[in-house]
Amino acid sequence: MLKGLGGLGDMAGMMKKAQEMQSKMGELQERLATLTVVGESGAGLVKATATAKGELTGLDIDPSIFNPDEKEVVEDLILAAIKDAQAKARDRSEREMQELTQSLGLPAGMDIPGM
Repeated sequence: MLKGLGGLGDMAGMMKKAQEMQSKMGELQERLATLTVVGESGAGLVKATATAKGELTGLDIDPSIFNPDEKEVVEDLILAAIKDAQAKARDRSEREMQELTQSLGLPAGMDIPGM
């Protein structure tokens, strides 16, 4: 007669787990906005700093590369550093997400919407 209540208990547990996951996802999003990575090119002559969310926050260019005859080389180095920073940001974000899913007991590689 009361067999259906067991399902409600499971549902309440799932809702609590979902709320916990939502809270931890919010915390992760905040942390990713403050974590930084540095991409570089030209053996460190150009460095791009980005958040782990991929937002470019800084660019450092060694003045020794400013030669008017090598404008295209400088532009290529800048783009390479930015792309390196973005790739590192993606990697960092994925590592942080894996740590979160593991801490919640979720399967490795689980795709969580919003990430």
